[in-house]
This record gives sequence, structure tokens and C-alpha cells, in this order.
Amino acid sequence: MNTLLKSSLITLLVILIFGTGTISGYFLRDYLVNNRPAEEQAKNFSLYWEAWNRAKQQFYGDIPSDKVATYGAIRGTLETLKDPFTMFIEPEPAAQEKAHLEGQFGGIGAYLRKDEKLGKILLDPMPGQAADLAGLKKDDLLIAVDKKVITAEISVDDVVKLIRGEIGSKVLLTVERDGKPFEVTIVRAAIETPSAQWRILEESPSIGYVQLSSFTERSNRELNKAFTELHDQGAKSYIFDLRGNGGGLLESAVDVGSQFLRTGVVLREDRKNEAERAYNVRSGGKALDEPLVVLVDGGTASASEIVAGALQDYKRATLIGEKSFGKGSVQLIYELSDSSRLHVTVAKWFTPNKNKIDGVGLKPDIEVLFTDDDHKNNRDPQLARAISFLKAEQSK
Repeated sequence: MNTLLKSSLITLLVILIFGTGTISGYFLRDYLVNNRPAEEQAKNFSLYWEAWNRAKQQFYGDIPSDKVATYGAIRGTLETLKDPFTMFIEPEPAAQEKAHLEGQFGGIGAYLRKDEKLGKILLDPMPGQAADLAGLKKDDLLIAVDKKVITAEISVDDVVKLIRGEIGSKVLLTVERDGKPFEVTIVRAAIETPSAQWRILEESPSIGYVQLSSFTERSNRELNKAFTELHDQGAKSYIFDLRGNGGGLLESAVDVGSQFLRTGVVLREDRKNEAERAYNVRSGGKALDEPLVVLVDGGTASASEIVAGALQDYKRATLIGEKSFGKGSVQLIYELSDSSRLHVTVAKWFTPNKNKIDGVGLKPDIEVLFTDDDHKNNRDPQLARAISFLKAEQSK
């Protein structure tokens, strides 16, 4: 057992396994870490093994598995870097992260909700998706997933984890309808998760409203469609809502920023021992000239701040809301041999005018607070201020 755990740790520290994928302000490049010889590392880790072997011999209690101990050792080592964004993610949440950034996952295409009185999970199939095609109906009770019984204590999120899986794989559901249980096998299909929503505002039909919840591989295509449809419906100005958007793919952020800019750079990146890198605006933007408001708040972070910061620097948009989160670091993501993931901070980014965002955040041009009372009474003063601002711009 010692040899296996020791080998796992040394392997991790000798080479970072290559993978693909990116996240919040994040992007992946092939990246090789040059380490000292494995023999020297093994010697330096002798104290670790001395301590761990002693603990295993003397500890009054259960000893964790090699995998659990390895994961704990990795986390402990990363904590010494004192960077909250350099982190280790275990295989299951790593798979969820990857699916989220790709904008799709393997599932059955059904909404799940819990009836607290019954303590049961109810299904609501999406039209035309796998669950619907398999004959499931709204309010069918989910009894078990792959023979695992769904008890009242299991959360909806945990049931979702049981149902989701690799696209093309099968999942066996035990369902109850009209008091009669039955089983149905469903082949998991690709379920797309849109990152953007848009509409013409009823209170002002000349304003198009676009909300982006994250920066995924699909975001730019969705925005192309959004701005084309809104323009055709008569939009003469736009509100771009980035509130609560914690970020996503860096390349997506460059594409999204380019929706509103003709020339220039979207962000500047500073790496250790490397020259500054500028990410230039890309052609093909769909909202280059219309008056624009960007809504921001404390949940606007990373890739969202890249876009909002660029639009503010170029005076392309007016920022309305509250100060943004202030995450201006770039993480590489490595998919490790057991499908876990390692995030490593490798750079800081700055706005086109070289303004620092990390730990600072963006200050809105017009500050409008969103209070608890606003939330309780279903008011949105930030959106209301954006509407009034654009109406005033249109009347000039």
C-alpha cells in the first residue's frame, strides 16, 4: 500500500498529465513541467513517508484508502501555494465541470423536482428528448436509478448525478405511474445547456435584453443568434446582463467581447518570465454600434470582468450595478490520469488600458444597489436604471 501511494505522489510531482478543457478565465495549452529527477524528489519526500507510516501504525481509528490519502496529500501541498484558484478536483465534480464548459452533458432530457410531502422525485420530460421518446410522462415518480432506490433523504442534485453519464451509455430507471412501478432503459443523449437568454423588453420594445450566465464553448454562437433575432425584432439598443456570471472559457470571453468591438484588444495577459500577450478583437461582431449597458454585480467575475473591463475602457458601454468580484488570474487545467483535474494559476490579466482587476474589481459607471427588500418584492432597480438610461440615450 505504501508503494502505491508513494508512486502516485511522485508521478503527480514529476509530470502533469496532459488533457483538454478550460474554465473561468481559464484556458488549456500543452504545458510541460520540468522537474528535478524522481530520485531527488523521492529523497525529499522521505520525511512525508516517515510521518505518514508512523501515523498509520499508531492511529486509533480507520485508515483511509490510498486514493483518499493521495487526494488529501495533493490538496495539502496545493494549500501551501496560498492561492484559492490553484486547486484539485476529484473525478466526479471534474466531469461536471467539463460538461458545463462544453455546454452539454449526457442525460435523459428531463427536469427533476422533489415533492416534499411525498418525499419523492417527480419527472418532467423535455419534448423530443430521450426521456420523452422512451415514454416517460410528466409527474412520473422516480423510484430507483440503476436499481439504487431513491429515498426521501437523497437530494435532487444527487439523483441528477446518478442519472447523468457518458453520452451513448444506458441508464435503468424504475418509475411509478398510477401506483404501478415499471422499468425503462434509456440511452443517454447529448443534452445542451444554453448559456444565454434574450428577449425584447415589453416595457421598452426598442431595447434588447441579453443575459449570459457563463462563458462556454456555445456562448458566441448563441449571442450571434440572439443579436440577429433582436435586431430583426426592432432592437435599437442593448442591455447585456453579466450579473452572477462567474466566468468560463477565456477564448469565449475574447469572442464575446468582440461582439461589441471593432478593433483593439480585449485583454492583456502577464506571465512570469514572458512578454505581455494581448488578445486582439476578432471580426464578426453583431452589436458594434447600438447603445449598450452592461449590468454587473459582486457575482460578475473572471471572464465576465474581461468583457466588462474592455467595454468600459473603450467607453463602448456604460456599466450599471455594483462593483464586480475582482478575479483577474488565469488557470491552466490539467486532466489527470484518473480523470481528476488540476487547476494551476499561471498568469494575471489586465484590461486594455492595463487596469488591474485581480483583488480590485470593476467599479460601475453608475452604482445602483440591489437590496434584500428589492429581492423580496421582486424589484430589479439595476435593470430599471439601465432601461431609463437607454431611453434617455435614444431620445437625444
